[in-house]
This record gives sequence, C-alpha cells and structure tokens, in this order.
Amino acid sequence: MNPRSGYTLPVFACATAVAALRWLHQNISSLSTVSINLLEPAEIIDIPIEQVALLKNNTALAITRSDPGNNLDLTHNTPVWAMVELATVSLSDASEQIVIIGGAGIGQNIHSGEAAIYSYARRLLQENLQPLLNSNEQIKVTIILPEGRQLATRTSNSAFGIVEGLSLLGTTGLSQPLSVPGQLEAYQEELQQKAVQFNSLVFCIGENGLDIARKMGIPLQQTVKTANWLGPMLVAAAIAGIESILLLGYHGKLIKLAGGIFHTHHYLADGRLEILTAHCANIGLPTSVLQEIFACNTAEDALKLLRNLDINGENYWVDRVYGAIASKIDQRCQAYIFNHSQKEVQVGSMLFDRDRQIFCKTEVADTVFSQICYAINNSLS
Repeated sequence: MNPRSGYTLPVFACATAVAALRWLHQNISSLSTVSINLLEPAEIIDIPIEQVALLKNNTALAITRSDPGNNLDLTHNTPVWAMVELATVSLSDASEQIVIIGGAGIGQNIHSGEAAIYSYARRLLQENLQPLLNSNEQIKVTIILPEGRQLATRTSNSAFGIVEGLSLLGTTGLSQPLSVPGQLEAYQEELQQKAVQFNSLVFCIGENGLDIARKMGIPLQQTVKTANWLGPMLVAAAIAGIESILLLGYHGKLIKLAGGIFHTHHYLADGRLEILTAHCANIGLPTSVLQEIFACNTAEDALKLLRNLDINGENYWVDRVYGAIASKIDQRCQAYIFNHSQKEVQVGSMLFDRDRQIFCKTEVADTVFSQICYAINNSLS
C-alpha cells in the first residue's frame, strides 16, 4: 500500500480559525469544509470542519480533527479548536489586525515564555485570515488542543524547552508518512536525486536538524531528512556514490547509533540512558554518578547532570563522555555502511542539545562541513 500524506497541525489550526471567522461574518452554522492555501507547497486544499458555533457576541469556536496521513503520528484524530474574537477598531488602532494566542494544550517555551507557535504556523494563519478581514476589523485567534498537554508527555518536547503542550511546528503543510515502509522508498529516491548533484550530504532526522542546517548556511538541496530510517538511508547513500555524510541531530536521538541501533524510533528501541551510562563508566566516572545517570528520565536530564559536574564553565566531563559517544557513532555508521554495501563512506557527527546548540562534533564532522562550505564558496565565486 502506498503511503498517504496528510497535513501538519498548523493546517488544522488555520482551518478552524478560518471557519470561526467565516461564521462570524456570514452566520454559516452548517459549514462543513474550508479552503486553505498551504503556502508551502503553494496548493489550495479543503479541510473538513466538525463543528462551529457562536459562544457570545463576536466570538465563535470551530473544531476539526488532525489527519497526518498514514503515520504513527500521535496527533492522529486529535481535536483542534480555534476561538476567534472579532472587534471593530479605528484604522489608527488596527496596527496588528491578527493576534495569535496559544491556548490550552499549546506548549510554552520555558526560555522565552512564548507559545510554541512557530513561523510557518503564524504565516499560514496570517495569510489565510487577512483576506477575510475588513480594514477596520481586528481578531484575536486562540488555538486550543484539548488533548495537547496529555499527548506532550509522549514526545521529546520538554527536551527542547517546550512544556504544557504540543508545538505548532513545521515548514510545510504536508505531513509525510514518515513511519511507514513506503516512505523509506520515497526518501531513498530523493537521496538518489541529490547524489547526482553532490558527493557530500547532510542527514537530519527532523525539522530541528533541518532548521539548524539552514542557519549554518547548508543549502536545503544538500540536506536529507531521514526520519528514523538512518540505517537504510546510510546504505542507500553509499550505493548512490556519496563519499561523505554529516549527521546533524539531537543527541537524544543520535546516541542510539553508538549502541548499534539504526532505526531510532522509540517504538522499536531505546537504550539511550544505558548507552550513556556505559560510556560514563568507560571513562571512569564513579558508581554514584553512574547510578544517577541511569536513573535520569531523559537524555537531556543526563546531559544536564554531566554539565553540573563540570566547574568553572569548563566542559571536561561532557567533552570526554560525548566525545567518545560521537566517535563511536562515526565508527558504527561507517562499519554499518561497509557491512551492508562493501563501500567506504566518511561519516561525521554533530550533536545539539535542547537549546538547539551544537555542543559536540567529531573531527570527521568538521572536515565534511568544511568541504561543504568550500564547495559553496567556490560555486558563488
């Protein structure tokens, strides 16, 4: 069966906001679908609306349900609400016509205090709602995910500083079915196309890695989103003639590779804390620390514990432990590729933390990144 794409959470949030605003303007209580411009890609799609109702004068609520397609996405069928409050203001006061608020179930960034509604979601809401407003109208849009707080406990959001709910994250409206076998074939086909242009590629498991790669100046066309299929994608790259790969990922994901786990979805295997504890033991940390590491709830908590062992701002233990882990990731990946393809490929690792800061990289990673930068500069000169 071919994988079926669906749509990301921002699309459903936008659809409910549009439905609520249309109800306020047109009093259409039987609204069954709304049309949304995805922007990325530039495509108009229809989203079914489950319910829409007036709450009070100039305030309406609309409800739909998330459909991410054939995916193990935990947001499948979760309700998405938007409450829209409409006001008439003088033109001089209408500087911000659309105010977007994260309601219950939308995560909060513990560092900034802002709702976890990211740039694509905000742009999607702004550009779909703006044409529906008169120049003297202002709306406040509150996005609500009734199951968001509960679902967030099953994600790694807290590792990235997002608490109390889910993020409206993504760079596109399409939700690719990352977890079904058919998607692997699509990823491998994309990889083969990019291998025609480049001899080095940057592997990113998810959106965070892609965003960091972009900020590092790596061209989007030289990045490959692997999802959790790292083993098969590494082999596919070797067969396609790729000479070097930069692995750019969250340490809580990539650490699994150091233990020989090459499909990183938590449904299949974990072992992060066991791998981390073993490396801590190997460099001689005392038993009491090993027990604390092993008892941590997350890999991010364990990294924080190691950082707390370091004094005077130095990263002695972090550098030693994660340096060994990153080197093991490189070795394991290169051995995995050779065992399955009889080809030799350079693999270098860069690991980032919940603040999306790279804190560990291998020499091979530095070399591969330098080669990519050199090629970019040559193409521009």
